[in-house]
Amino acid sequence: ALLTNRAIQSMSRRGNCWDNAVTESFFHTLKGHVVHDSVFSTRKEANSVLFEYIEVYYNRIRRHSANDWLSPEAFEQKYFKNLEGSTIHDSV
Repeated sequence: ALLTNRAIQSMSRRGNCWDNAVTESFFHTLKGHVVHDSVFSTRKEANSVLFEYIEVYYNRIRRHSANDWLSPEAFEQKYFKNLEGSTIHDSV
């Protein structure tokens, strides 16, 4: 997949989170809000709680300063709406 997309793999030394800072930040938030201090009776229950947090709260409701205080979903919608608008203007 890397060659197909002309991507360059980035690997740093073990224990260096800077290559994955966004992912590390997400998992820190997830663990702090959901995982720590939680006891799940079943794997199905854990999956359900994690799905609810990520797909409903984190992606659709939670606002973030890096997104101009929009949720990730609202930020993405705004981005694509602006992209469509600039495409129309560019072709005229």
